[in-house]
Amino acid sequence: MKATSSRQKKRKYVPNLAAKKFKPTKSWLLKDARGLFKTASFPMDVDYVSFDDCVSGMRTLPENCIDMIIADPPFGLDFQIMEALYNRDSNHVVTGYTDVPAVDYDVFSDRWIKEIKRIMKKEAGVWIFSGWTNLKDILNALEKNKLTLINHIIWKYQFGVFTRKKFVTSHYHVLFAVKDPNSYFFNKIEHYPEDVWDIKRKYHHGMRKNATKLPINVVMRCIDFGSKPGDLILDPFMGNGTTAMVCKGTFRHFLGFEINAALTSTIKWNIDQVKEGEFYIPYSRRTPELVENRIASFRKKIKKALQTMKNKE
Repeated sequence: MKATSSRQKKRKYVPNLAAKKFKPTKSWLLKDARGLFKTASFPMDVDYVSFDDCVSGMRTLPENCIDMIIADPPFGLDFQIMEALYNRDSNHVVTGYTDVPAVDYDVFSDRWIKEIKRIMKKEAGVWIFSGWTNLKDILNALEKNKLTLINHIIWKYQFGVFTRKKFVTSHYHVLFAVKDPNSYFFNKIEHYPEDVWDIKRKYHHGMRKNATKLPINVVMRCIDFGSKPGDLILDPFMGNGTTAMVCKGTFRHFLGFEINAALTSTIKWNIDQVKEGEFYIPYSRRTPELVENRIASFRKKIKKALQTMKNKE
């Protein structure tokens, strides 16, 4: 009798088999996601933006009440000077943007990051957007306040300001940190999610906006991986209201703080354009193409709404 060998019979390699067999960690049908959203309850009012300093505002919230945080803080750069470099129409940029002096950025970072840990649930994570200039201050503040860094993501986009004596900066940093590294929520909705995101920055021409604006695709990616339908997501620097828009469109609840009251009408208008659950696709059947088509359809709706507003002026 011939001895059998583990090498005699090899499994036939099938390209992309693992990806085809992949199932998300968690997925909810449309009716189930809507049900979780409708029945969620919280110890305070939700789904609104307060025009207040975020630290003062967060101190009014109870401990352990937030499921996830998305933060796009000021970068410590003078965007009023940079408007000319980006060739933006200043008529469409809302005034009142408040930046943080670079020399104070370490104190600023520690101040708001210290406060988020108190209000985060045990399973909660925080997703922080940063440029490279003051990145070290955010990393130091996370470590100082004992928040554990899980991923340091690079968001690569297709546009950067032209340079002559250095490489063009065409990326942001996205830091994913958690309160408890042994018990945090992460919904793996893709077979092979990489820590470099190549996502284009698309803008709605003619829309009034803050000095900086995150694309819906990027914010949605954080929310999809980091939260469940019905969860409460906080944005301490709400800006244009993108986080609130994505939350409403994916059956999440939101809270936000924004220090620039001049953005009141802009945020309200943006949130009002989104239908409840408009962006939601069950993770078990979603593809990048389906997501992009859903967002493209929303962009067309926004474009039509902007044109209608322009015609009425």
